[in-house]
Amino acid sequence: MSLQCGIVGSPNVGKSTLFNCLSNTKALAVNFPFCTKESNTGVITVPDKRLEALAEIVKPRVITPTTVEIVDIAGLVQGAGRGEGLGNQFLAGIRETNALLHVLRCFDDDEVMHIDGSIDPVRDKENIDTELQLKDLETVENRIGKVQKQAQTGGDKQAKRLHDILVKYKEALAQGKSARTVVFDNAEDRKIANELFLLTNKPVLYVCNVDEAAALTGNKYVDMVREAIKDEQAEMLIVAAKTESEIAELETYEERQEFLQALGLQESSMVRLVQAAYKLLNLETFLTAGPKEVRAWTYVKDTKAPQAAGIIHSDIERGFIRAEVIKFDDYIRLGSEAACRDAGKMGIEGKEYVVQDGDVMHFRFNV
Repeated sequence: MSLQCGIVGSPNVGKSTLFNCLSNTKALAVNFPFCTKESNTGVITVPDKRLEALAEIVKPRVITPTTVEIVDIAGLVQGAGRGEGLGNQFLAGIRETNALLHVLRCFDDDEVMHIDGSIDPVRDKENIDTELQLKDLETVENRIGKVQKQAQTGGDKQAKRLHDILVKYKEALAQGKSARTVVFDNAEDRKIANELFLLTNKPVLYVCNVDEAAALTGNKYVDMVREAIKDEQAEMLIVAAKTESEIAELETYEERQEFLQALGLQESSMVRLVQAAYKLLNLETFLTAGPKEVRAWTYVKDTKAPQAAGIIHSDIERGFIRAEVIKFDDYIRLGSEAACRDAGKMGIEGKEYVVQDGDVMHFRFNV
């Protein structure tokens, strides 16, 4: 899977601290690897306790988790929509990603200068939204100009459909609303809309970067963000990036857990962040289990069994016969593949089976 989540935000909101937290092998768990693909791209393991539970039963030689790619995109300044400063680079970075982690500064600190001289996460959010909306509006208007004549003749129904979608987007963008606020009921309309690849139509998670005191419950700035995004198709997560970086410096897993518990947290917010990024990309996991390896495999939600088999190897998809599927909970409850088979809990599924998150799968094929 080459889908990527981009970290965006204004300068000095904590993007780099957050990215570095994710890059620290001690930040998340005992075994949470990270590697650098490029200067600002990290391939980060997705925490999944189901792997450990399966390994307890199967006793494999190797446990292999799945990963997600996170990209640290340069901080945005006003005028990016017109290509000012590093604007073109910023917009290109966003265009290449599939979802966004939008970091908002929700903490006071006189030692960390804010580019606008005061702390206001809603203003910061709107600044970036405006730049992206301006770029999308330019894109939409250009497309309308190209398709309008075809749509007006009446003979080209697809052109008319596209034109109507573009007009809806133009109206929203001109009002300062992001493309993701426009909802289409028709599946074909949604397909056409998604193929426009508008910047403000990407799924987004707002990451409220707070100080240690607000790590558990948030603060007034978090409340401001929550109110500002209530009508958006978006979610929010509270993270104390500086505190997480301090936790990551502790030598042992036990010390890190003690620090988290002192804050009232059950686990690192980095764990929740990586899992949220994975979900934001519309990704799910199926599992394979055997004496050689227990492994997590990433697939896009609503993938069918043969295509899931192809993620393991193209030959398995080409020669697909059937999938033997055990639900994770059944596997853990009954304690073995054989017990699941005997209890009638192993499903025999064909080419139309839609893979479900947590399915433990074995593929039969012939090439």
